[in-house]
Amino acid sequence: MVSLDVIATLFVVAALAGALDAIAGGGGLVTLPALLLAGLSPVQALGTNKLQGAVSAISSTSAFARRGLIDWKTAWPVALAAAAAGLCGALCASLPCFVAPLVGFYDGIFGPGAGAFYMVAIVTLLGYGALKATAHTKLANAASNLGSLVLFTLKGAVVWPVGLAMAAGAFIGAQVGSRLAMRFGPKLIRPLLVVISCAMAVKLLADPANPLRMAMGF
Repeated sequence: MVSLDVIATLFVVAALAGALDAIAGGGGLVTLPALLLAGLSPVQALGTNKLQGAVSAISSTSAFARRGLIDWKTAWPVALAAAAAGLCGALCASLPCFVAPLVGFYDGIFGPGAGAFYMVAIVTLLGYGALKATAHTKLANAASNLGSLVLFTLKGAVVWPVGLAMAAGAFIGAQVGSRLAMRFGPKLIRPLLVVISCAMAVKLLADPANPLRMAMGF
């Protein structure tokens, strides 16, 4: 059982991560290690992280939507695809060890920091500016997190006291982060996106289970 002081700490961690995630993605780079340090198993950490991540993304999506920054006609197909992908990813994470390479690949590419990849893809493929791309990224994040959360919940992998506390913190943090993003725009988003992308590259290369490292014999 996770103690109240640890839950309180995770609330603060989720609030900070929610603000970061609303601006440039990468909140999971903070929350997932924190959950593992709190003593949750890897699958529990993933499931609980999806709960707070979904609430964070919904919070920032609502803030961006109120400003008219989401083109719903374009966004819905992306969101549905993201939800399906999130569900498939969660299924992989709950399977036995013979799919460990697939799980490692999923975690390296679509785990924490996925928002940064969504962001780059939306800017490149749809031609949106940084702020509008951030808004659409949050909707895709919300959909993928909700898709995977369904399966993690059915598997009993969500630690609800921890997840709900972190969700509350993430909601508050995402509201702050989205407002900062809308106020400062590309001047804030672009530098943070570069930092998050570099952090993801380091994580990818440092992961012993990463297929690239395994293929290269590192």
